[in-house]
Amino acid sequence: MEKQKGNRLLQETSPYLQQHAYNPVNWYPWGNEALDLALRENKPILVSIGYSACHWCHVMERESFEDEATATFMNEHFVNIKIDREERPDLDHIYMDAVQAMTGSGGWPLNVFLTPDKKPFYGGTYFPPKRMHNRSSWMEVLDGVRKAFQERKSAVEEQANNLIGHLNKSNAFGLVQPEADSLEQFYSKDTLNKIAGQILEQADTTEGGFGNAPKFPQTFSIVYLLRHHHFTGDAAALQQALLSLDKMIQGGIYDQLGGGFARYSTDAQWQVPHFEKMLYDNALLLIAISEAYQLTGNPHYQHVIQQTMDFISREMTNESHGFYSALDADSEGVEGKFYTWTKAELDAALQEDAPFFNEFYRVEANGNWHEGKQENPPTNILWTNRNPEPEIMERLQRCREKLMQLRAKRVRPLLDDKVLLGWNAMMITACCKAGAATGTESYLRMATESMLFLENQLRDAQTGLWNHTYKAEQPRIPAFLDDYAALIQAYIHLQEMTGEAAYLHKAEAMTHLVLKHFEEPESGFFFYTPDFQQDLIMRKKEVYDGATPSGNAIMAENLQYLAIVFDRPEWAERARKMLASLQNAIQKHPTSFGVWAAVFQKEVIGFKEIVVTGQQAVRYLYPINRKYIPNKIIQAAETNPGNFPLLNGKQFGEDGVLFYLCSNYTCGPAFNTVEAFLAKV
Repeated sequence: MEKQKGNRLLQETSPYLQQHAYNPVNWYPWGNEALDLALRENKPILVSIGYSACHWCHVMERESFEDEATATFMNEHFVNIKIDREERPDLDHIYMDAVQAMTGSGGWPLNVFLTPDKKPFYGGTYFPPKRMHNRSSWMEVLDGVRKAFQERKSAVEEQANNLIGHLNKSNAFGLVQPEADSLEQFYSKDTLNKIAGQILEQADTTEGGFGNAPKFPQTFSIVYLLRHHHFTGDAAALQQALLSLDKMIQGGIYDQLGGGFARYSTDAQWQVPHFEKMLYDNALLLIAISEAYQLTGNPHYQHVIQQTMDFISREMTNESHGFYSALDADSEGVEGKFYTWTKAELDAALQEDAPFFNEFYRVEANGNWHEGKQENPPTNILWTNRNPEPEIMERLQRCREKLMQLRAKRVRPLLDDKVLLGWNAMMITACCKAGAATGTESYLRMATESMLFLENQLRDAQTGLWNHTYKAEQPRIPAFLDDYAALIQAYIHLQEMTGEAAYLHKAEAMTHLVLKHFEEPESGFFFYTPDFQQDLIMRKKEVYDGATPSGNAIMAENLQYLAIVFDRPEWAERARKMLASLQNAIQKHPTSFGVWAAVFQKEVIGFKEIVVTGQQAVRYLYPINRKYIPNKIIQAAETNPGNFPLLNGKQFGEDGVLFYLCSNYTCGPAFNTVEAFLAKV
């Protein structure tokens, strides 16, 4: 069969758009060419949104977008636009909200139909090639939309206008501030207990996590519970947080051979993952596990941190120290094929170690995973029901190394090699957290090298503005709120680890930039897109903590921190105003506002401001960062530029370095040994 000539996506750099470049559908990228064409020809627009690691996006492509007859119909009646949701999360947010308002649910692939002036009027997610399970076929949907647009255009436009009105109304939060009485009740330790109680009400106390299948990591809830235990001694909070981490680490959602976590589990026991691996999931889980290790000292958490950081270094880092976005779930057209094993394969590879390994990882002769159909040969997802005892760790590692050598010869899942600013910033924070918890200096070096790459490749030196994505040396899309918020947070963590004051000043300068281009003065919140972006039907404010933190939540946390460092009480007040506007959501739905809950936690508990002074001050940052102090602000008064803190092997003693614990613009008496200081903190 002759290969298609290709469509306009051939010129795009997104791996997801490239996947569709040879579809017979005449896809356009989002831009003036497609939007002007829709206006000129008065055609409805089909916007189809997905991402490279999306399994059902691949399925719908094979079934419908590669079908010649379907493509011919789409090309005749629609202007067809493909969007990578990771490149354009701003568009994804708007049109996802529209589909959820219309249907009550959302997901990817997201298929939404717009009027020629970009207003949504109908949409859904995956549609099969033939009607099934009360779900219309894709051709039925296309033909129904065509007829509606041609024969009932006024009704379509009315529906679109009503929907835009609904979206604008739902975006108007924060303009009315709550009464003072309710705020007094809100800012209390009693509210912290209520939030923990709400999270625990949704907890699965047997299998860990929260809610039913499918199960997502929900690291924000786990981190809140870890910190709640630290601040209050609540045993139930700690138990559920650690149970959730342990069950994920033991389950198939964790790559037992190579480290790293898949995006979510399709079952309640964490055994059967959706095999795609996302950078942000691994960054957020590293942060949670690092805090758990600091709190408990459990050596198994250190092992998982090491394995996952090795995975990031080995498979998710480019030669310039940027971090890739994702690994696909599929290889050779089969979901999970790269990661699963037949018993015969394991027996042949491991020989006398096979019975031991197979028993530990629950391997079955008939397979333990069938993806809804009987596979031939049957395969196994590796998972366990216990943490390995110290005496078997070395033997397990030998087995893993043998299997990793074999796995390296398999056809690898597709790599999405986009470098996204916000996700990279989250990974930099995770590197800092992992370095603080384990004392591994190379993790800090990964963070500093990655930040240097971002500064060199994604920042405009003249304007100070940043780009959202870097791919094939073509940074093109202006950065969004999430990007800036995560980057400010990463600068703060780099300063805490290195003592380099320059990082804090960069965080301050970027905060001014965000205030200039993103703020909504009336509400105190920030828009998702900058004020100079012109290709959207509306500017949204995002506050929901979903798979990644809300940019507004991270900005509230940044403002809290930087207000103290730079004596900017107006920034602290802005953070309080944002929290106050969301008080009902934070209290009633903390699993959906988990980062906000942690920001509120710090607001109520307060901060421990730590100052270290002296020519060797930077050497003492590691023992302080190693201790679990989730509400700390730390600065070293003098540093040695270019040198990293000495993380291991130093006996800390009296060498002229002084340690201070400060609050409310006042510092307590100086300590001259780190041991005495840490005993007080």
